[in-house]
Amino acid sequence: MTVNRQFKSFAPLQILVIALLSLAVPDHAQNGPVGPATSPLPVVQELNRRLEQSRGALADSSRESRIDESRIGPGDLLDIVVFEAPEMNCTLRVTPNGEIAMPLLEPVKATGLTPRELEAALRELLRHTYMKDPHVGVFVRELQSHPVSVVGSVKQPGVFQIQGTRSLIELLSMAQGFTDDAGDTVLVMHGGDLPGSILAGPRDSQPIDGGNHQEIQEIKIKDLLASQNSSLNVPVHPGDVVKVPRAGIVYVVGDVKMPGGFVLRNNENISVLQALALAQGINRTSAKSGARIFRTQQDTDKRIEIPLDLGKIMASKSPDLMLQSKDIVFVPNSSGKTAFYRGAEAALVTATGVAIYGRF
Repeated sequence: MTVNRQFKSFAPLQILVIALLSLAVPDHAQNGPVGPATSPLPVVQELNRRLEQSRGALADSSRESRIDESRIGPGDLLDIVVFEAPEMNCTLRVTPNGEIAMPLLEPVKATGLTPRELEAALRELLRHTYMKDPHVGVFVRELQSHPVSVVGSVKQPGVFQIQGTRSLIELLSMAQGFTDDAGDTVLVMHGGDLPGSILAGPRDSQPIDGGNHQEIQEIKIKDLLASQNSSLNVPVHPGDVVKVPRAGIVYVVGDVKMPGGFVLRNNENISVLQALALAQGINRTSAKSGARIFRTQQDTDKRIEIPLDLGKIMASKSPDLMLQSKDIVFVPNSSGKTAFYRGAEAALVTATGVAIYGRF
């Protein structure tokens, strides 16, 4: 009988604790279809692996052939050897106006010539002045006039000096591959005519924008790396710029479980609910009807607000809007819900203490 009396007196406290627990436990059902984000596929790692494989397959190309087709430009450092007259051997840097000045000889125009062509020019000059049958060697010690810029979402952006023509895959490898925020395309901006006409040879590209001697090629990275013999592995010349644009990013902030910016892999579009899923869903204290999208118009740089009712979207009563790159999804906090849940948690602590005290 004593046990029954204690149980009857304790039963209301148990009921109160259970009721409060049902309020304080996170209500995942409120989040609707928005759940935890799945782990993204290692897209960039796979692209870098395929890039390394493609670079290895092209590594056996002849370095000597690149030297032969390279054209000398201002600032290049040359080693010149006259085999019949070692006292004339010298190391010279090409002047800004494209000339070199050897001892006992008049200045010689070097810009635009390959090392073999400069050897022939020096032989002719020596033959007409000091020697009957001279033999001359010209060797490029340091390149300064063959820059290719690799910029954007690569691990090591910078300016690279190249001899002759390099392939796009080789330039991307020189930049150590892609970063995690890389987009799905690469741009090759052909630079047109450089000072001194030091380009390695004629180009197949045509000028664009009327008189502007520049062509921009946009190439899908996955297509480029699909085959090591791909025709998309275009030649890159001195003066060109290789750019890997960043992928689009959307931001989810406010009363969500994991706010932050999320990369749009392959520049795909995602919806509001998909973005919330990447943020692992909304909190129970969020004001679902007061959510907004902040969007900056690209043509005017004006920021606009797009109201969202997440409750209706989750209930399929409103369309799930598609987001654009740089959109910000803001989910506000509900002060009423926050006060309610804090009060419920405080009541839970109090009721639990009373229930424990009632056992003794």
